[in-house]
Parts: sequence; C-alpha cells; structure tokens
Amino acid sequence: QVQLVESGGGLVQAGGSLRLSCAASGSRFSINAMGWYRQVPGKQREWVATITRSGSKVYADSVKGRFTISRDNAKNTVHLQMNSLKPDDTAVYYCNVAVGPSPYWGQGTQVTVSS
Repeated sequence: QVQLVESGGGLVQAGGSLRLSCAASGSRFSINAMGWYRQVPGKQREWVATITRSGSKVYADSVKGRFTISRDNAKNTVHLQMNSLKPDDTAVYYCNVAVGPSPYWGQGTQVTVSS
C-alpha cells in the first residue's frame, strides 16, 4: 500500500511563496507520474501540475509561470514551489502519484493566501 505524506502548507500573504513536499513510501514498483491537485470547499478537485518519471512537466494555465513542480526519483518525493501566490490559490493541496494503473492520494495540506 502506497502512503503519501505532505508537508509545507500554511498561511502566506499575497505575493509570497510556499513550497509543498510529498513523500511516497510503501511502493514495490516504480512511481510513474506525480502531481498536485487542489480543492476549495464546495468545488471539484482541480488539477495543478504533473511531472513524469523522466521529468516532463505540465501545468494548469492558472499557475503557469508561478508554480514549479519537481521530483526526486531516488527519494520518491515531489515538490511544488509556489511563487507570486494569490488569494485564489487558497485551497487544500493534494499530492497524487500513479503506480502502474493505480492512483494514490495524500491527506491534503491547507494553503491560505491572505490579501
């Protein structure tokens, strides 16, 4: 069973930065894509960014140019550097990884951006 532990959320003023981290453990197989999603109460979970095992990255338009996703395959970790944060970025951020055809989710970490 794959377990994901997220860290790095918190409260920051608009224009500030935060770095989220997610560590995966328990996988007997290589982790394929790793990514981040976010969710605001009452809304659907929204995809933010994905990075493949080979390092290819894709971003949602809403965060492109402000957020950077990275990973360390040796440590099974994925990070999300968030710069120029806006109040609209306020959400619970979830780490997501794919092991074969199976997706796994972290417990979520709150990011709050004050205006």
